Amino acid sequence: MRSWQTLALRLAREPAVLVRVEELQGSGPREVGAWMAVTASDVLNTIGGGQLEFDAIAKARAALAAGRVIEARQRFALGPSLGQCCGGVVWLGFEWLDAASIAGLSERLGGQQDWRRIALFGGGHVGRAIVDLLARLPARVHWIDSREGVFPEPLPDNVVAEQSEPVQGAVPTLAPGSQVLIMSFSHAEDLDIVAACLKRQREARDLPYIGLIGSKSKWATFRHRLEARGFGVDELAHVTCPIGIPGIASKQPEMVALSVVAQAMQDPAAPR
Repeated sequence: MRSWQTLALRLAREPAVLVRVEELQGSGPREVGAWMAVTASDVLNTIGGGQLEFDAIAKARAALAAGRVIEARQRFALGPSLGQCCGGVVWLGFEWLDAASIAGLSERLGGQQDWRRIALFGGGHVGRAIVDLLARLPARVHWIDSREGVFPEPLPDNVVAEQSEPVQGAVPTLAPGSQVLIMSFSHAEDLDIVAACLKRQREARDLPYIGLIGSKSKWATFRHRLEARGFGVDELAHVTCPIGIPGIASKQPEMVALSVVAQAMQDPAAPR
């Protein structure tokens, strides 16, 4: 369950004060848009912790006790007075929420317009571990496999599963801007998926990342076969293989997933 969904359930029972980072100058513990919701007895989500959060919670609780928000926007300098050395300045917004606020929470706090689009080919152990991790992250996942009965039930609310035969037939339907992760049960399928992605990239240039699970030797074999299919050096350079951030050598599915997702969530323009 997403944080905003948990908040909706709470608001059905009691009011809360929404505390949101509205503006940031210099360095701060969270980005603009980060939020937490404060009830009389609980705190949901975080604006970065530390004394800043402690003071914001106290102000929110004072508003709850008063039955209204008195000062909707407040300035906090992240210096010695707060026991923090970020050196920046944060402006926090304070807003009263109650049951009448539930309807718009998804649009306001879900932040889905900024979510990464991930196209994941493969429903094996690593694929499942990746979906488990992405279920808690700001991502929309299109999960594809050629086999029936592969996908677990229920799926996270940010995941859509598709059984596609042939599996590469799903490539033209991927949302523009998707970051593609390829890890099917078959090297033959992997090769066909990569080829379909490169063909789409040649025509549309709208897949910022094509990642293939495997070793350097696997990629050397794939390179030769893709060259035989007519793909050039510059096109092949668009494929990342092996995938994952450096320094994680474990083959445990959850560790591989951690490495792969960390790479996929980077800025697409950042070095891989």
